[in-house]
Amino acid sequence: MSRAPATGSGRRGRRRVWAAVLLTLALLAAGPGYLWWSLGAPSDDDSPVEFEVQRGTAVGQVARDLHAQRLIRDPRVFVLLLRFEGLDRRVGEGLYDLHGAMRARQVVAALARGGRPRTVRVVLPEGHRLSDVAARLEAAGLAAAEEALARMRAPDGLAPPSAADAETLEGYLFPASYDVPVNDDLEAVLARLVRRFEQELDGFSRSRLEASGLDVHGWVTLASMVQAEAANDLEMPIIAGVFLNRLDLGMPLQSDPTVAYGLAKDLPQLDFPGGDFDIDHPWNTYTRNGLPVGPIGNPGRAALESVLTPQRTDGLGRPWLYFLHGRDDAGPVFRPNLDFESHLRDVAQFLRR
Repeated sequence: MSRAPATGSGRRGRRRVWAAVLLTLALLAAGPGYLWWSLGAPSDDDSPVEFEVQRGTAVGQVARDLHAQRLIRDPRVFVLLLRFEGLDRRVGEGLYDLHGAMRARQVVAALARGGRPRTVRVVLPEGHRLSDVAARLEAAGLAAAEEALARMRAPDGLAPPSAADAETLEGYLFPASYDVPVNDDLEAVLARLVRRFEQELDGFSRSRLEASGLDVHGWVTLASMVQAEAANDLEMPIIAGVFLNRLDLGMPLQSDPTVAYGLAKDLPQLDFPGGDFDIDHPWNTYTRNGLPVGPIGNPGRAALESVLTPQRTDGLGRPWLYFLHGRDDAGPVFRPNLDFESHLRDVAQFLRR
């Protein structure tokens, strides 16, 4: 009768038996007292120690590193223990939270559970543009800014399903704090940011979006304008209301941040006397009616919410059509208005002081 080939589980079983034999022989040679000592905790210090296993690190090196950090007593016995537990070929890479008061078997159990990835925190504030996101990814060591920006501007396969036709990822990288594994490549990092946008989208009522008359791209575009215009979250519903009222009336939106975005300038860099507002481009809401061609930044939750729950009228039901930010003796001023005459009065009072 022919002998069946050894299975994977059979090979693992034999390795474990041999490990047990070796461990027994080693301990017999050293004596039972040494066994008890070598498997014990190296100290009574339970202060957390972050221990890292790099990809491809041999178990012998893992044991030596544990010993060097006073997390085990005898690396040779520890390797035999790993083999006995069947872990000699699968100590996973990652970070492990250990301490010196752990016995050897507790350390083995922690290694068996697997490590967590080393991460770097990336914070994306509300309103950041793709160029700002690219700079933050580079600062975190995740990608070169130029490479990241090029990929975000040509997002084939990365655009969110809700806006699959988006020409760039502008507007679809949700502002938040992200703990990104340092081993993630650029595709994985951007997919993570887009996935967060889709998760946030699920928290909004689709019926409210349908009632607004906007599709997802229009919603995000308008929210990005509100984000760029507002000094705080409280102003956002009125600013959203002004823009929605103007869209309904066919009035140009006349938003300065859209002009700046189309010229790749920051808002303070706009040159009115130099003709910046007269240069026609797809984001110039002075030369063109309607929404710009796409978002001008990445809006946060408050801006997205404001477009769905705008404050479109004053207490008498009259539609807001203008707003400005200025100053008086008490500090910053936000002024919405119903008509152009009132708006000009406030310009004279709060902007030309």
